[in-house]
This record gives sequence, structure tokens and C-alpha cells, in this order.
Amino acid sequence: KLRVSLYSLYTSPLLTLLKEMNECRHYFQCCGGLMYGYIWLGYAYAIIFDFSFLFQNNQVVGVGSGSTIVYAVDRLGKTCDLILHTPARQLILQHGLTLSDLDRHPELDVAIDGADEVDAALTLIKGGGGCLTQEKIVAGCAKHFIVIADYRKDSKALGQQWKKGVPVEVIPMAYVPVSRAIARRFGGEAVLRMAVSKAGPVVTDNSNFILDWKFEHAQNWKEVNTAIKMIPGVVETGLFVGMAERVYFGMEDGSVKTRDPPIN
Repeated sequence: KLRVSLYSLYTSPLLTLLKEMNECRHYFQCCGGLMYGYIWLGYAYAIIFDFSFLFQNNQVVGVGSGSTIVYAVDRLGKTCDLILHTPARQLILQHGLTLSDLDRHPELDVAIDGADEVDAALTLIKGGGGCLTQEKIVAGCAKHFIVIADYRKDSKALGQQWKKGVPVEVIPMAYVPVSRAIARRFGGEAVLRMAVSKAGPVVTDNSNFILDWKFEHAQNWKEVNTAIKMIPGVVETGLFVGMAERVYFGMEDGSVKTRDPPIN
């Protein structure tokens, strides 16, 4: 029995589950298109397989709310015992897993999440779904942060694949001055994200607004991230710089490609 806290794995039949996942070929809707389920299953489970040495008794593992996480949790739900609080709260409860929180487990051994885009240096854009702040908190509390994504999220430089900009969570009263400050200093345009199924702007789980900064060219993302966070009214950005330890890409043919940070 393998007990993990933020999502706890009881992975006794590791190879059996891997075989079961590889043989699964049904379809499901994700990210606006139909994908083979086994592609997602393969690379999601590859993380567990490759990082099995990380999973010791009484570990705490975080699960984010990226679109790729949904199917991973579906599989993990058959083997999990305890899941720590993350933005994927309803997903965790839906699979009958025990919910915990960062008050009880402030330090995590591993966190796993998806990404909207990943560049060659493992800098991420996250927050397309609106949960960037909570996702960054969970990732920041973990000793190891692992990302899973499909091949369409793989870029040499941010902005090549993801065209919706960098999400920035802001205090509602400050969205106009923050938008102006970002555009004035870094160029491009920071646009208030509007809701699709209701009137008005998107409101985050923290009751804030989101600006999508559509930048014009590549930047020094570490400096940009720090500078934007210093603007009064900014809560957090969707730039995850120097946080991911490894990224797994699910390829179109069902294989898994891994990427580690470049050696400086």
C-alpha cells in the first residue's frame, strides 16, 4: 500500500494498471477536440511509473485542475486513498477520494498539473481555466512539480502555440490601472476576460478578475513575472518560471516525450 496525501496512490498492480491504460482506446472530449483516451492515459500514468521512487509511505501529493488532470484523477481514483485540497476539489470528491487541505499538509512531496503552453526552458503559461493562483500555491508547496500536457502545448518559445496571452489575476477595482500599467511597460494588450455562459467578466475562485495579457514578443519571463506581480492590484500571474521539474507530453501516436530543464 502506497499512502500519499494530496493524491495518494495505492499502486500495488503497477504494471497491470499500465497495461490496462495502454489498452484503453475510447474517445473523450478535451481542449476543444476529440483525442484518443489512451494517449492521455499513457503519459499521465508514465509520470507515476517513472517517478514511482518518489512515492513513499505517508507522502503528500498535489493534483491541479488542468484539463489533462481530469483523466489522470479518473484512473488514480481506483487506487487513491487521500487527496489534498487543490483547485480540483469537485473532481476529487466525484471520485470518492478523501479531501484534505494545506492547513493540515502545508508541505507537499509532489504536485502534478497540466499547462496551456510549455517552452524549451520549461517556463509555463497556466490559467486558461482561471485557477492560476491556487494552482501556483499548490505547485509552490511541493518538493517536485511535474507537468503533463499533450503535444499541442509544446513550444520553443511562449506564444507560438498558445495565442490567448498570459493570464493575470487582479483585484476587481484595479483591473483598469493594472491593464494600462502592463501595456505601458511591456507592450501588447491586457484584456479583461469575459464570461461565455453569463454576463460580465470571469470571476475566479478567489472572487477576482482575470486579465489576459497578449504580449508582442518573447521576454525575460522571470523578470516580467516579478515586475507584473509588483504592480498594485495584481494577485498572481499565469507564468510558472523555474517551477517545473519535468514535463511529459502525450504524443499523437500515443507515445510519451519527456523534457527536463536545460542545464545552465
